[in-house]
Amino acid sequence: MKKLTTYYTNKNILFKDIKQVLPKELDSRKKIDIYAATSVDSNFHAIFIVDSKSRFIRKSANDLMELCEKLASHLDHNFKKKELLISSPLCSKAKEYLKQNNWSVRVDFM
Repeated sequence: MKKLTTYYTNKNILFKDIKQVLPKELDSRKKIDIYAATSVDSNFHAIFIVDSKSRFIRKSANDLMELCEKLASHLDHNFKKKELLISSPLCSKAKEYLKQNNWSVRVDFM
């Protein structure tokens, strides 16, 4: 969590509340870190951190969007900002698909 707050502080985004949600709570077996955060300017962020050796492809993007929907229903909240922080290679089609669905994709994490 310290890496996450440091990363966003460097991007000039401050959070007043960050809560980690385990994938098990969303009936998922994926190895992903999920955070629900509230920024100082009252924007709600859904943050997904993916760290794998394999390429993040379009199918993974579909799974990620389903996971976000489960998170929204689990916390009874629609998130204004949905972000993917990734350190593995990213398929250009997956990145374009997420951007079309109002996702922010940051490849420079970690």
